[in-house]
Amino acid sequence: MATAVIMPKQGQTVETCIITKWYKNKGDNVSIGDLLFSFETDKAAFDFESPADGILLDLFFEEGAEVPILTTVAMIGESTEATDLLNVMEPAAISTDPLTIQPTAEILDLSSAHTSPDHKIRISHRAKRIAGENGLNIADLYGSGPDGRIITRDIEKVLSDGAFIEKTGQTTGADEYTEQPLTNIRKLIARAMQDSLQNSAQLTHHMSADVRRLLDTRQRIKSEISAGKSQQNITLNEMLCWCVIRALVKFPVMNSHFLDERIRTFRRVNLGIAVDTPRGLMVPVVKNADDMDLVKLSVELKSVAESCRKGNISTEIIQSTAATFTVSNLGSYGVEMFTPVINLPQAGILGICAIINRPASMGNNLFGFVPYIGLSLTYDHRAIDGGPASLFLKEIKEQIENFSY
Repeated sequence: MATAVIMPKQGQTVETCIITKWYKNKGDNVSIGDLLFSFETDKAAFDFESPADGILLDLFFEEGAEVPILTTVAMIGESTEATDLLNVMEPAAISTDPLTIQPTAEILDLSSAHTSPDHKIRISHRAKRIAGENGLNIADLYGSGPDGRIITRDIEKVLSDGAFIEKTGQTTGADEYTEQPLTNIRKLIARAMQDSLQNSAQLTHHMSADVRRLLDTRQRIKSEISAGKSQQNITLNEMLCWCVIRALVKFPVMNSHFLDERIRTFRRVNLGIAVDTPRGLMVPVVKNADDMDLVKLSVELKSVAESCRKGNISTEIIQSTAATFTVSNLGSYGVEMFTPVINLPQAGILGICAIINRPASMGNNLFGFVPYIGLSLTYDHRAIDGGPASLFLKEIKEQIENFSY
C-alpha cells in the first residue's frame, strides 16, 4: 500500500507552505527518517523526514511551489504498485506566480521535447505551453528543476529578462544584473512594513544614555565567567532589554496595542526582540518577561533567538500580536541613529543604537569622554502623545544610568 506524504500543519494561522528544496528524486529509495524535503511558512523553516520505507514514486510539486497544508506532495511505495496519483491530488488553481501552486496537470504530466533522437528535453507541461505561446525555443533554455527540467519559473524569468538562458547557464542580454523571486518571508516583511507606515501615525524620539554602569557590569560578568564563578553570559543587549521591561512596568501606556476604536493595555510584558536570520527578520516573543530576573531573561532571549536562526521557532510566538512591545538593536552594526518601524498593532518599538564616546563634564572643572548609547523610540501617535512617550524614553535612560545587578 503506497504512503502519501502530506504537507504538515504548522500552527493555527498557517494555511500554505513553500517547498524550498527536495533532497530526494523520483525513483530514489527512501527509509523512515531520511530527509525528504525542506519547507517554510511565512516566518519559519522546517525539514520533513520520510514517513515510510520504499521508493519515491512521484513528486507532485516542484521547488518553489506554495502548497496548502494537508495536501499530498509525494507518494512512497513499491515499484510494482500502480498508484492512481491523480486521485490523491487536491485541485490547485493555475497561477502565473512562480511561487504559487502549480496545477496538477503540470506536476504529473511531464512533456518531452526532442532536438535529436538521443537528446530529450525535460519540461513541465505548463512551461511548454507558456513557451509555445510566447514563441520561445525550448532547446535554447536551461532548466533549474530536478535533473535539468525546465519549469514555469524558468520560462517566466526568460520573459521578464528578455533574454535566453543558455545550456551553459550564462545569460545574454541581461548580464548586467541578476534577479531572484521574493521569498515568502521577504514578501511578508515587505507587506508588514508598508502596512505599518501607511496605517499608523509614527513618530520617533531620540535620546542617549550614559552607559558606564552597564559596561562595568558587563566586564564584571565576563571576569566571573573567566574565573569560573558564573556560567551565564549576560550580554549588553539583554541588560538593555531588562531596563526596557522595568520602564514598561512604570509606563503601561506603552505596553499596548492600538486596535482602531480602542487601546488594549497589557498587564504583563511580552517582549518582542528583533532577530536577524539568514531567511530574514524575525521577531520572537518572550512571554511574561516582567516576571523574570535578569538571568532568566538572558536564557529566554538566547533561546528564542537561536530557535529563529535554526528555523524551528514556533509560529505562535512570532506573530505581531504576540508581543506587547518590541526592541530592535542595530548598535552592533555601528548605527548611531535610526527610525524603527512599529510592528502593528503594537503601539511602540525601541531602537538601540551604537555606543559613542562624547565629551562630558566629570565634575570639579574636569572634562573627559563618556560612553553614551543611542535610543530611538518610535510610537504610534494615534495611541500615545509626545509627552508620555518622552517620559517613557527618559525612564529607560534612567534605568540604564542607574543600573544595578
